[in-house]
Amino acid sequence: MTDLGTRAEPALRRAAPALLGYAAVRALGLITLVLWSAARDKSAYTLLTARWDALWYTRVAELGYGYEVRLPNGDVHSNLAFFPLLPWLERLLSWVTPLSYADAGFVVSLLASLLAAWGVFAVTDHVYGRRAGVCAVLLWAVLPVGIVQSMAYSESLFTALAAWSLYALLTGRWLTAGLLASLAGLTRPVGLAVVAAVWAAGIAALLRDRRDRAPSGSERIAPRGATTAARAAGMALAPLGAAAYVLWVGHRTGRGPLGYLDVQAGWRNGFDGGYAFARFVADKFTSLPSALAGVGLIVGVGLVVWLYVTCVRQGQPLPLLVYAGAVTALALCASSYFGSKPRLLMPAFPLLLPLALALARARTRRSAGVIAVIATASALYGAFWLNGSGPP
Repeated sequence: MTDLGTRAEPALRRAAPALLGYAAVRALGLITLVLWSAARDKSAYTLLTARWDALWYTRVAELGYGYEVRLPNGDVHSNLAFFPLLPWLERLLSWVTPLSYADAGFVVSLLASLLAAWGVFAVTDHVYGRRAGVCAVLLWAVLPVGIVQSMAYSESLFTALAAWSLYALLTGRWLTAGLLASLAGLTRPVGLAVVAAVWAAGIAALLRDRRDRAPSGSERIAPRGATTAARAAGMALAPLGAAAYVLWVGHRTGRGPLGYLDVQAGWRNGFDGGYAFARFVADKFTSLPSALAGVGLIVGVGLVVWLYVTCVRQGQPLPLLVYAGAVTALALCASSYFGSKPRLLMPAFPLLLPLALALARARTRRSAGVIAVIATASALYGAFWLNGSGPP
């Protein structure tokens, strides 16, 4: 523990500017939400902890699995759709403190968001340097849907696990990467993106090792060492969390491996390659006001694609490209909850690295001004968004 603390202290000092900036942005967002909600006679804390998905998570923490809502159209919304790690942490924190499950979810998300910001910094700092790392964290904080990072949702927890798993991969810590990927798989369905990153990195390393160990004449291939064993163990660990929960849901529903897909179908959610989303966008062009929204959606998707292509051209490490690509594909190609797609894209932080590099190369005063303007707009939008009628 002493050695771990000794290593963590300089890393925390190096990340301090990023974490302080992140905390300032999130504080601005929360203060804006409180003031906006008070003006509308609403509780900002309720919006953060006891609405939409947050309410489903606290019900899992309190009652366990088995709760469902049957809608008039025949759809069945089952809480089996929600992965268990966040409810487990809510239950654990509520057990050891006087906090309610909702309060515990809020605390977990706040702490996880700081760990996520630190992980985003660590990854970016490792690849592009400290200044780019600070800019990446601030850009992640000022996303239009950044207020979700402070909600009792699982996005912050998932991003923290994903970012640190990717950092472990980049620094050769295969067992840590696999364990964190497994935990990410217990947090959200998109945990498969972290598993894909671990496996892609492992396969690439295996191919590289085979090339480097290719015999020349009578030279023998070198035996596999501890690094290969650790890599194999990390790859084996990575999918266990997601696989365990999906198989458990299949057993509980009596549908085997397809059980979780049936649960998602009850929410009218699935993976259709983006067909439903494309129809949703096309339907916007039936009148002039909605056509403007349709244009905005097309521009937004185009920006996401452009950022990913830029990431490829800049030569980001393979785990980051695989992870960001998988998160993006799963978010854009889901067949329902179109208004939630910006939130679903939030964990894809490697998409922000080209913008972080551009900010890092600019003068500090100019970069700070850009961040300040975007942070203000993000805080106002987040307050407006959460005070609306639909879920984020």
